[in-house]
Amino acid sequence: MTKGILGKKVGMTQIFTETGELIPVTVVEAAPNVVLQVKTVETDGYNAVQVGFDDLREVLSNKPAQGHVAKANTAPKRFIREFKNIEGLEVGAEITVDTFEAGDVVDVTGTSKGKGFQGVIKRHGQSRGPMAHGSRYHRRPGSMGPVAPNRVFKNKHLAGRMGGNRVTIQNLEIAQVVPEKNVILIKGNVPGAKKSLITIKSAVKAGK
Repeated sequence: MTKGILGKKVGMTQIFTETGELIPVTVVEAAPNVVLQVKTVETDGYNAVQVGFDDLREVLSNKPAQGHVAKANTAPKRFIREFKNIEGLEVGAEITVDTFEAGDVVDVTGTSKGKGFQGVIKRHGQSRGPMAHGSRYHRRPGSMGPVAPNRVFKNKHLAGRMGGNRVTIQNLEIAQVVPEKNVILIKGNVPGAKKSLITIKSAVKAGK
């Protein structure tokens, strides 16, 4: 069965396994998610569960948002997302970290850190020119393309804003779950800055 939960990235640390191996882990704090709506093929055309995460003060939400969460008897939520193919949940139900267990393989989605305006070397990994004194070509983008069309083609790798994209890392392993602290420890690193929203769900390619 598909599993999913929303959480907040706390940072990274290290833990020892039972065999004494030291592994790096990302700490994700996932307070109980509340099911706000259950979508079905009959009413919406597809099966999904809409969940809310991170309570919001009523002053910061509008009346439609308050009416939507009132059906689930909960406070307004800062983040609302959908998970497909999750069954057996009703409006008002809670999804907690103990849904997952150590050893589960998951896909983790976050928003990558924004790097601002960057050149082609940092943004696209292009090579630089010689740094010698006679060279007048150091970190520039290079040729803009052939002479014939007299224009720069679309998708040409150029300088521009880097980062701030939705990134999914597949097949990460859950190292440990700490239910009393609402914390999941994921082996390796996950995209995003500290305190950013993280989506954890069952891996789609785990069996392959």
